[in-house]
Amino acid sequence: MGIKPGKKFYKEKSQCAITELFNKSDSNLEFLSAAQMDIWGGAVSPQLSFKYEETLIYNLKDTCEVEVEGENYRLEHYDVLYIPINTAFTVHHAGEDAGLLYMYRAVGDQSYPVHHSKWKKIKKNKDRIRYLNKKEVYLMFDVAEQANKLIAGYTFYETYTRAWPPHNHTDQEEVYAFIEGKGAMEVYEDDEHKTFVTSVEVGDQVTIPMLNYHPVFSHDDPVTFIWCIAGERYWVGDKNKDFMKGKSEEITT
Repeated sequence: MGIKPGKKFYKEKSQCAITELFNKSDSNLEFLSAAQMDIWGGAVSPQLSFKYEETLIYNLKDTCEVEVEGENYRLEHYDVLYIPINTAFTVHHAGEDAGLLYMYRAVGDQSYPVHHSKWKKIKKNKDRIRYLNKKEVYLMFDVAEQANKLIAGYTFYETYTRAWPPHNHTDQEEVYAFIEGKGAMEVYEDDEHKTFVTSVEVGDQVTIPMLNYHPVFSHDDPVTFIWCIAGERYWVGDKNKDFMKGKSEEITT
């Protein structure tokens, strides 16, 4: 048996990079944290496991496979994978182009089954789509799936659109991650204290602590964003039907 030679690896040629985007120490959130994984060239990630945190993986580019306890899940563009607390997983790059995944985590104490939400299936399922004025909401991981705190999906805006009516939550915190187009967003306590108004574009993550209103605006471009909620498990339009009707009053859930 021959002795194998050593190899030199260069940081700038890394095949997998994991970046913490925000966590409870700096986001003003109680439950949610987020990380980004960039993976290239058929690489394999380190084995990851988050103690007492359940995880939702969003696949935003190309194709990858996620191995969870010996079972492989093939994630195509816009697919979402739920991984329970204390469960190890490994990401395998399976495509030709660079891979990009967002990993949202929330603290929990119960272990639930792995769940793979396939975008090709969800986008054709009218039970999973909510139609609002010039925008569509897709429920990728909803109350039908078991979890401690997480629900999540995508929202697609047409041009020159705003969220209406303004709404906030007493029992949910949230993050919006912008993945297509560019626009603007407000996060504020009330009309007198509109202190957080910002432009948003691809790659931006905006955290929304409880009791903050958080409307999004599109301008010349359509806008698509991820929404990921931690807390009580419901989507605002399913809990309060006035939201679906577009009434002008502010809504608190």
